[in-house]
Amino acid sequence: MTRPSLASIALLFLVGLFVPPLVAQAAAADARPPLIPQPREFTPRGNLSVAAGVRILVPGGNAQDRFAAENLQAGLEARGVPASHSPSAVRIYLLRDNSMLARVVLRREHETLDRAMSPEGYVLVTERREVFVVAHTAAGIFYGAQTLQQLARPGGDGPILQGAVICDWPAMRWRGVHDDLSRGPVPTLAFQERQIRTFAAYKLNVYSPYFENTMQYASNPLPALPDGSISAEDAKTLVRYARRYHVTIIPEQEAIGHLHKVLLWQKYAPLAEIPNGAVLAPGQPGSLQMIVQDFDELAGIYPGPFLHIGADETFELGQGQTAEAVQQHGRGTVYINYLLRIHQALVPLHRRLLFWGDMAMNSPELVPELPHDMIAVAWEYDPEPDGYARWIDPYTQAGIETWVSPGVSNWRRVWPNFDLSLRNIQGFVADGQQAGCPGMLNTVWDDDGEGLFLQDWYGVLFGAAAAWQPGTSSIPEFAHDFGPVFHGDESGDINEAQQALIDAQETLERAGLGDALDEYFWVDPWSEEGQEVTTKIRPVSAEVRLDAERALTLLMEAHAAGHLRHQEALSAMDLGARRIDFLVLKFQLADQIADSYRRLYYEQKIPAISEHTSRDLWNISGVNGLCEDLCDGYNYLRSRYSAVWLMENRPYWLNNVTDRYDAAALLWIRRGNRLNAAREEWEEHHTLPPPQQIGIPSASAIP
Repeated sequence: MTRPSLASIALLFLVGLFVPPLVAQAAAADARPPLIPQPREFTPRGNLSVAAGVRILVPGGNAQDRFAAENLQAGLEARGVPASHSPSAVRIYLLRDNSMLARVVLRREHETLDRAMSPEGYVLVTERREVFVVAHTAAGIFYGAQTLQQLARPGGDGPILQGAVICDWPAMRWRGVHDDLSRGPVPTLAFQERQIRTFAAYKLNVYSPYFENTMQYASNPLPALPDGSISAEDAKTLVRYARRYHVTIIPEQEAIGHLHKVLLWQKYAPLAEIPNGAVLAPGQPGSLQMIVQDFDELAGIYPGPFLHIGADETFELGQGQTAEAVQQHGRGTVYINYLLRIHQALVPLHRRLLFWGDMAMNSPELVPELPHDMIAVAWEYDPEPDGYARWIDPYTQAGIETWVSPGVSNWRRVWPNFDLSLRNIQGFVADGQQAGCPGMLNTVWDDDGEGLFLQDWYGVLFGAAAAWQPGTSSIPEFAHDFGPVFHGDESGDINEAQQALIDAQETLERAGLGDALDEYFWVDPWSEEGQEVTTKIRPVSAEVRLDAERALTLLMEAHAAGHLRHQEALSAMDLGARRIDFLVLKFQLADQIADSYRRLYYEQKIPAISEHTSRDLWNISGVNGLCEDLCDGYNYLRSRYSAVWLMENRPYWLNNVTDRYDAAALLWIRRGNRLNAAREEWEEHHTLPPPQQIGIPSASAIP
């Protein structure tokens, strides 16, 4: 990256005074190109050929702006646009609004950077051989550069920059992702850095890691397992890394509930509301002492303006040590009073405290008693046709700052339910904007320990769009833009694959199964619960599998068409499609095995059946038999799952998931062995054991 000479700036100034805006040779586009988020104001201009490369200049020489230039260059090169000092290269200027050249550009385009735009807004202007990004702050320069990267597209004679004049700024001040690091997956530092880069590329500026027992504290070292938690050193490294990308890290350490893995330790057992529970007893002096110790260390590791104390889902409160206090004063009063004590104890840290809003809203009359420098985070993860006011109003009406928190609906699922999550994000964020909420935390949870963040980007990016864009964001517009913007896929295949998986989830929902839940992936089809699922899934099994297989085919076609970005996310999507397909196949094959064996058993004396009983049993349990298909399916997916897991996470906890694959495969090995024994009995004695002896449910169990 280089600086222009003063002479060149003066020349541009004179040119700007006397020459009207120039357009490139190509015709202007009729519509906005794919962009995430979409800018507020977009005026198309003729496209610029960048086949000869670009030269990025930072006249002010600001270190943060130089970093934005380096990031921009790397992003353009990833899109096939080389750096060049050739006279025919397009020159890109990153300008602060107080510079002479910036004033010329803004005056010429009749644009201004007003007060609303100043913190993070930018103006982007393309001309014949020049591009200008103008902003008041380093963040604005950086975000303008991110939009410029997305304007780079393939052209017939090489890469082009979509021509435009853009005036853009965010609807919400704080736009973030809340990431569960305590239910199994613990990411590597390298993957967290990748998250930060990607968040920033889509104008998210908050990362909120969630800790129950996975942040290492010197004062309370027992709960955080070595190699299964985040060290202070890694956390400080991530903070420094995130700062360059204008991302603030807001750590959440649960301060009341969700502390089961802490309270299991004998040292902390006396602090539990109930034995081996998950909630701290407010009446125990040691509870507040531990909170203060943890947060004192957090404040030293994460120097941002916020700390998140959690305090959600404290359902055990009043069932043990605080039973008398709750009986006398009420659960709401005991809860609010404890929040007040925590707030007071953490005042010396000089941080604003976020807390989940679900518990306090159950006692709305007490909400005004909360300190008004706290921030309530209202959360709800389902679409609400009647809006989200009841989650927001108790706090905004009390004058307490409120952020909204939708979710990507990834938890306990083989693949996230993006139809559900996008409608939730769309409505909640729009209502939050209307209510004046300055922040959004889009949540990723890993409740059963199987979640893979690489599968969540679709929902994460829509959250980024919804929080930046004013009003109600368009789901169809986002669905159209996702493939080309995130993956560089111009074919439409990836967008269609995403829709195919949404269709598969919706089909399962219509069948009364909710969607592709992990519990269906693991349940034994011959168990009582499995038989209930079988009854519901049988009518839609072919439809669901065809959607999943269509997604797989489209992904393969997209790969074959050319180089795509974010290959690891595509591997995770491939895994999701395969797991949905196998989830249904498992029920199909188990159904077929049971039905075939029952027929052979009950009709074994019919010559037309008995003459091929041995062969039919071999087709069930022999080489390439149905039992082997089920065993092979689990083993193959185990390998694929492990590979994707290790793309983002430390090895910790992985065995807890792969053990389930092993157990499921072993189940069908054992059943195959029993069926082989039945075949041997048939060949030797011409008799078969009853289905129940093999574990096959009776015919009456299947309607």
